[in-house]
Amino acid sequence: MMAKNKEPRPPSYAVSVVGLSGTEKDKGNCGVGKSCLCNRFVRSKADEYYPEHTSVLSTIDFGGRVVNNDHFLYWGDVTQSGEDGIECRIHVIEQTEFIDDQTFLPHRSTNLQPYIKRAAASKLQSAEKLMYICTDQLGLEQDFEQKQMPEGKLSIDGFLLCIDVSQGCNRKFDDQLKFVNNLYIQLSKSKKPIIIAATKCDECVDHYLREVQAFASNKKNLVVVETSARFNVNVETCFTALVQMMDKTRGKPKIIPYLDAYKTQRQLVVTATDKFEKLVQTVRDYHATWKTVSNKLKNHPDYEEYINLEGTKKAKNTFSKHIEQLKQEHIRKRKEEYINALPRALNTLLSNLDEIEHLSWSEALKLIEKRPDFQSCFVVLEKTPWDETDHIDKVNDRRIPFDLLTTLEAEKVYQNHVQHLISEKRRVEMKEKFKKTLEKIQFISPGQPWEEVICFVMEDEAFKYITDADSKEVYGRHQREIVEKAKEEFQEMLFEHSELFYDLDLNATPSSDKMSEIHAVLSEEPRYKALQKLAPDRESLLLKHIGFVYHPTKETCLSGQNCMDIKVEQLLANSLLQLDHGRSNLYHDSANIDKVNLFILGKDGLAQELANEIRTQSTDDEYALDGKIYELDLRPVDAKSPYLLTQLWTSTFKPHGCFCVFNSIESLNFIGECIAKIRAEASQIRRDKYMANLPFTLILANQRDSVSKNLPILRHQGQQLANKLQCPFVDVPAGTYPRKFNETQIKQALRGVLEAVKHHFDVVSPVPTIKDLSEADLRIVMCAMCGDPFSVDLILSPFLDSHSCSAAQAGQNNSLMLDKIIGEKRRRIQITILSYHSSIGVRKDELVHGYILVYSAKRKASMGMLRAFLSEVQDTIPVQLVAVTDSQADFFENEAIKELMTEGEHIATEITAKFTALYSLSQYHRQTEVFTLFFSDVLEKKNMIESSYMSDSTRETTYTNEDVFSRSPRGSSLDYNYPDSEDDAEGPPPYSPIGDDVRLLPTPSDRSKYRLDLEGNEYPIHSTPLNCHDHERNHKVPPPIKPKPLVPRTNVKKLDPNLLKTIEAGIGKNPRKQPSRVPAAPPEDIDQSDNYAEPIDTIFKHKGFADDIYAVPDDSQNRVIKVRNSIVINAQGDEENGFSDRMSKSHGERRPSKYKYKSKTLFSKAKSYYRRTHSDASDDEAFTTSKTKRKGRHRGSEEDPLLSPVETWKGGIDNPAITSDQELDDKKMKKKTHKGKEDKKQKKKAKAFNPPIRRNWESNYFGMPLQDLVTLEKPIPLFVEKCVQFIEDTGLCTEGLYRVSGNKTDQDNIQKQFDQDHDISLESMEVTVNAVAGALKAFFADLPDPLIPYSLHQELLETSKILDRTERLHELKEIVKKFHPVNYDVFKYVITHLNRVSQQYKTNFMTADNLSICFWPTLMRPDFENREFLSTTKIHQSVIETFIQQCQFFFYNGEIVETPNPVACQPPPSNTVQMVEPMVPLQLPPPLQPQLIQPQLPADPLGII
Repeated sequence: MMAKNKEPRPPSYAVSVVGLSGTEKDKGNCGVGKSCLCNRFVRSKADEYYPEHTSVLSTIDFGGRVVNNDHFLYWGDVTQSGEDGIECRIHVIEQTEFIDDQTFLPHRSTNLQPYIKRAAASKLQSAEKLMYICTDQLGLEQDFEQKQMPEGKLSIDGFLLCIDVSQGCNRKFDDQLKFVNNLYIQLSKSKKPIIIAATKCDECVDHYLREVQAFASNKKNLVVVETSARFNVNVETCFTALVQMMDKTRGKPKIIPYLDAYKTQRQLVVTATDKFEKLVQTVRDYHATWKTVSNKLKNHPDYEEYINLEGTKKAKNTFSKHIEQLKQEHIRKRKEEYINALPRALNTLLSNLDEIEHLSWSEALKLIEKRPDFQSCFVVLEKTPWDETDHIDKVNDRRIPFDLLTTLEAEKVYQNHVQHLISEKRRVEMKEKFKKTLEKIQFISPGQPWEEVICFVMEDEAFKYITDADSKEVYGRHQREIVEKAKEEFQEMLFEHSELFYDLDLNATPSSDKMSEIHAVLSEEPRYKALQKLAPDRESLLLKHIGFVYHPTKETCLSGQNCMDIKVEQLLANSLLQLDHGRSNLYHDSANIDKVNLFILGKDGLAQELANEIRTQSTDDEYALDGKIYELDLRPVDAKSPYLLTQLWTSTFKPHGCFCVFNSIESLNFIGECIAKIRAEASQIRRDKYMANLPFTLILANQRDSVSKNLPILRHQGQQLANKLQCPFVDVPAGTYPRKFNETQIKQALRGVLEAVKHHFDVVSPVPTIKDLSEADLRIVMCAMCGDPFSVDLILSPFLDSHSCSAAQAGQNNSLMLDKIIGEKRRRIQITILSYHSSIGVRKDELVHGYILVYSAKRKASMGMLRAFLSEVQDTIPVQLVAVTDSQADFFENEAIKELMTEGEHIATEITAKFTALYSLSQYHRQTEVFTLFFSDVLEKKNMIESSYMSDSTRETTYTNEDVFSRSPRGSSLDYNYPDSEDDAEGPPPYSPIGDDVRLLPTPSDRSKYRLDLEGNEYPIHSTPLNCHDHERNHKVPPPIKPKPLVPRTNVKKLDPNLLKTIEAGIGKNPRKQPSRVPAAPPEDIDQSDNYAEPIDTIFKHKGFADDIYAVPDDSQNRVIKVRNSIVINAQGDEENGFSDRMSKSHGERRPSKYKYKSKTLFSKAKSYYRRTHSDASDDEAFTTSKTKRKGRHRGSEEDPLLSPVETWKGGIDNPAITSDQELDDKKMKKKTHKGKEDKKQKKKAKAFNPPIRRNWESNYFGMPLQDLVTLEKPIPLFVEKCVQFIEDTGLCTEGLYRVSGNKTDQDNIQKQFDQDHDISLESMEVTVNAVAGALKAFFADLPDPLIPYSLHQELLETSKILDRTERLHELKEIVKKFHPVNYDVFKYVITHLNRVSQQYKTNFMTADNLSICFWPTLMRPDFENREFLSTTKIHQSVIETFIQQCQFFFYNGEIVETPNPVACQPPPSNTVQMVEPMVPLQLPPPLQPQLIQPQLPADPLGII
């Protein structure tokens, strides 16, 4: 049972491998390959295969357990699986014949039979016989695997007959074949299967193989297998085929010819080799060893397969080759790196072409070795060549091995280097030449693309030589230069136009109108146009400049580190520290001084005489003064001595002061020159602060003739020189004295020296003194512009070089203190040096007694900034203008400098200011004395300035606490009081003919803006009247409100709209309502329940007021100022609080103004900006002038820059620059009275009038009747089509379209270009949308008749009064049908366009309401002189609004649409404005008709007309 359950053991077969054997004589030099065949089959791995097996053994080896005295070897067994999965075990026996290594005869064994019979034996027996592995095993069996032949005996089951088919060694194949034949005969007797193995087929001889095959074919069932033990081809097939013959149950193996089997085997080897090589290639470090790598790869299948097929030796060889390749690759890369680095090294060491151009490589090598930087680029190795040293492994050492330079590659690099230097030199020359070519091309503008320029330089020699990259690089560099220059010039231009920017308060935000104004002015500048192609950069620079103007700090200063504030702080910190340190060393013992060192300077022996006199009054050089004994050390020095300066500067004598004695004009002048030399030597050459601050004392010597006629002159001249030198003057005491010097004089002089020493000690003493340093008598601000081309120490040298200069109070880093004698007393003057942008805040908020305004005569921007700053300075504050240049010669040699210096002097003359110049090459003008007269002027006006400042401070406090605006205490200006009324609570009109950018009355939030500032800024309208409060004004009009019935007024004066601004200021200054004795209007004239405003606000004037003109003398100019009482409503009715009282006050107190109103130069600059920016006003904002002069209007004087043509009433403003003419006023009054009588006789009727002529050129298109410009095929004028198409294509969403004015020049240019060519493209003209919109409106304004005929105006008015909305719209539609067909088509086209514009109101903020305000005067051409028409302006505007809103209904048979609430269409709340608070309605006249204004009159500075 147990035997049945055991698994069957695999069958076991014994195969005997036989073949030719014997001595060398029998078999030749080598065997037939029996051992190799057995070895390959039993141990197929390449490492276990031994190609050499010897049969010549020693007796010992033969007797060992492996051979065991037998002539056969046991190779062991192999377990093999067949194709059917059945395993079998094959024992391999090799029958051979061992030869004795001594006798070379076969060894004797137990079986003495010959080989043929012994080999055919089927039973073998050998006790404890061990398995044979290799020859080396013999005698060392214990070192190899020991496996015994099973049971010491085997039964042979088959024979493998080996026949060597290679070229034998001393062996004939026929003899071998004969031996095989005999052997086969013996084998066949055993009845065992036999297979012939043709061995060594890898060295096969073809006919040998054929003979073997022929031999086999003659035998029955004899198979030949072609084998090669070396390449392991068909070895296993031999044994497998034999086993099949022994066990018929196994599948018969396929016998493959050698060549085919060899290919299959080699394919396996190649595949395994490829896999192994890839595996080896993963090793990237050529330092890796086989031992390390093989240990890592030993378990990898690809590695094991290759080892089995090819063996470890081949694998190691393959690995070694790979490592060598890695190393060579590394060396190659290092060499390549060195060769690539060589040009850089040559550029470093041999960069001078002139030095190496003609040197050979060997000569260059010698030169390289001498270079100081040789070691940093090259390394000299002890062993060479470099690639066989460890230097190849020093990857961090980038130095090139010097022996590498001997190679041909290095020499070639050198030659290329020389050629490169030559070509680079030429290339640089060509690039510079091309750069100069670009500089000569004037039309290249900043930002211009290279593609637009290339066509102009195609033929240039330099351009052809250099590459495209070089040409682009040069052009890019050129562009950067011109762009940078253009930006600098643009920034300089912005500073030159400082008046345009510095008209708003600090921390304000510029409005859109202000930005339009700025662009309008700047767009005329070539420097603005230069950045046309860089518009974003230009806008960024402009916004940055504006941001700095409104929020100036030294950190954000556009000049960076050249900011004047920074440079001043740095200079004062260093200079004052050194100055104070020097003084502290000099005067540290001054509090208890007991020895006084004195220089005595005089001419012709006067110094020695004074010294003798002092010694005479002394005892042993000790002098008693004021109860104290002083030791005097006197050093008399003759002023004429050539060693004067040498005698002064000695290390052993440090003087405390210097007595300067004189007795004639000649000696006085000589003394003055000596002192100037001493100070110049001390401050400029020796930099000796000690001597530069030496106190001088002038002493007048007594005349011996007792009564001298020259004494008064000497006294006067001496006092003048003392004032100039800021030193004491000791006069001759009254009475007669026999000696030249009096004791009183000497004591007075000594006291002066001691006082000066004590004073300097007090200045630098850290101990607090009785008088605080901050208590300055005068506070002066010196202003200079950042970036001016002069050093800060130049403008500060008049102060820092003074001996009376000291540091200001701690924390005031930009201030210094001067102690100067002004008049009869020493004064403390605080000088604060600031940039203009920092001075603005000081100008408005702090007490300043005077300004020193410095500008560079080389820079227009510096003068522009000075003008902008000076314009807003209160005219009571003294000003000193200082022009800075190199030398006086500049004035005569440079026209630009001459112009700026002349302008500065002219401005100073106009405002009665001081003017001087500082020259960087002159020393005299750096002295403090250049400002002495200015300081005296400041001191004289000090009380007036402080009183004015205190008044402003008190008023500002009142404003803050009570939130009201009281009248200015500086009252020579008129005060306007208005009676109370319950009907005051009205909003501003939805539209006013004077323009939607003008507010008539201030809102409560605005009134705080109208208080007087430090300069007495009572005329805000003169600065930027339309823009000074733009950041608070909403550019959208309020919701439409019902018109209020017009109340007829008698004797109402028509006021110029400019007056409204002054009325605003007056109301802002005194809004407190007072009881009115006379009501503003009869009660029945005002509907108390009416909550609507007039289209135009009105000022009600009581009919009892006369048109008197009061003449008030001006206290300062002694000129007569006319004031019309017709605009003054005195609510009190008495003189105590009324006009007369205030006028009387003007005799004793003049209200301060600003310097811009005293200087025509300053005012004309600001006015010129205003003229330029408001010459393009749109129709709804302003009307242009006409050639027709209006009757009865007063023409403004050319001498008066402030008066508009109709502004005679402005004489009431206390402005020194304003005068008037009594005769002209009288004539005007008469004309007005006469006209008023004529008006009463005339009947009320609508009158047509001629349109204004806006062009200054002849046109055959513009201004022509509409019928002449259209045809049946083209019912719309071509110009209108082009404008509308352009606007709708490019600018439909533009904010403020049709409201914001375009550039007037661009508008005219559009029409001029169209006149010349009707096919012109507006897109090609690069004009703005607003300019095109303005040109379109100008087209309709120039038509002989309005687009909406006058004949239909009354019908439109009547129809608009219909209450039912639907009925009203249908009636309006019928009226539109009455238009002339041409007018109807154009009107339909325009209204449709405006409807499209209104649909974009969320982005352009132009609702139908806003568009109607802008367009109705253009479409209807109203007559504002007609009083009846004025009352219906809002109605006409609302009609146009209806046409725009109901466009589809009127022209396209659409439905009536519901109109949106206009409140919802307003712009963002940041621009909103509060309604005005209740106040008396103003009865205003309409603005002037354009055609009634003289075209030659100067433009109105307020832009209202």
